[in-house]
Amino acid sequence: MLTVPLARHGVPEELFQRLVALRRELHRHPELAWREARTAARIAREVEALGLPVRTGVGGHGLIAEIPGAGPGPAVALRADMDALPLQEETGLPFASEVDGVMHACEHDGHSALLVGAAALLAAGPPPAVPIRLLWQPAEETGAGAREMIADGALDGVGAIFGGHLDRHYPVGHLVVTDGVVNASTDTFFIDVHGRGGHGGRPHEAVDAVVAGSLLVTALQSIVSREVDPAHPSVLSVGRFVAGDAPNVIAAKARLEGTIRAQDATVRAQLRRAVQRVADAVAAVHGAQAEVTFREGTPALHNDPEMTALAREAAVEVVGAERVGVLHTANMGGEDFASFLREVPGCYVRYGAQVAGREGFPAHSSRFDFHEEALASGAAWLVAVARRAAHRLARGEPRVATREA
Repeated sequence: MLTVPLARHGVPEELFQRLVALRRELHRHPELAWREARTAARIAREVEALGLPVRTGVGGHGLIAEIPGAGPGPAVALRADMDALPLQEETGLPFASEVDGVMHACEHDGHSALLVGAAALLAAGPPPAVPIRLLWQPAEETGAGAREMIADGALDGVGAIFGGHLDRHYPVGHLVVTDGVVNASTDTFFIDVHGRGGHGGRPHEAVDAVVAGSLLVTALQSIVSREVDPAHPSVLSVGRFVAGDAPNVIAAKARLEGTIRAQDATVRAQLRRAVQRVADAVAAVHGAQAEVTFREGTPALHNDPEMTALAREAAVEVVGAERVGVLHTANMGGEDFASFLREVPGCYVRYGAQVAGREGFPAHSSRFDFHEEALASGAAWLVAVARRAAHRLARGEPRVATREA
């Protein structure tokens, strides 16, 4: 049992300092999706030191540990993610990334550390009513890591799942718990425009893929503004446009790459159909052809109403009612925790982690940072919600996940 006097939402000071040190070590040594071997090994050592066996190599470099329950029954799962982003860090922090071109700019170092904190608190306390399963997930940034862990059995026998994201939009010590949709679906589109190359001085002999592609960028922007019900948040963005080889050559090919995001499944399908239709039409106007392909990303993230109620009760227990809120605006970012919620009910929250003076540096920015005090409130909330959900599942109210053969 931990004997250090309690502090920081019930997190002992000695444990809190260990979490800070772990977060900073992970931050110094970030790893991209599917390459999280060092990160996973470091986390596994921390968890094994708590006396918990760890299953490694789950869905890639994923980890699973389990806190035994007082009785059998469906487990409660808690999840964190581990991968970093391809960014060159510019924070100037003393523990900045030592890996060129790779940075933890989306708080996954913090998520991994605070789940270790929850593991320590759960292992040190009385047994939960049912087992608590701890998941450290790889490759969240690809939108595929959760699916791979599910395929590898991570949710077998699980009745509920919870997780959260550190968020610089909210003050440290606050918890944001919202029912319903809290993240958008994320699909990627690729449009290859095929024209006919030619001499820059004789455009009438060619079909200019640059012109067709440029007008296509503009035309695509009218889809959301003129075809989608404004009551349904959605976004279409072209993030990449590549064409041409020389200034005096009319390009035969152009490639557009972008993202479509929606919080409603019907709108998601509508956007995909519209991208195809507009691409075909604009290309045809210029005598070109358009080849459109889609890469399916994460579904929209829907918090289960009953699990959200449990999550809010746990949040009030940890930080007080005055520090529990809801999302201010629709979040159009993707989150592959949504794949877990397709299998079992659960809730995904935001941990307030605002750093004074850094409010203007969002996640995925090379200057992003978060307030480390949020490690305590996040870990404490995971413990509180896990114990509440465990009692609920022990009463016989589960919807248990099983893999299809």
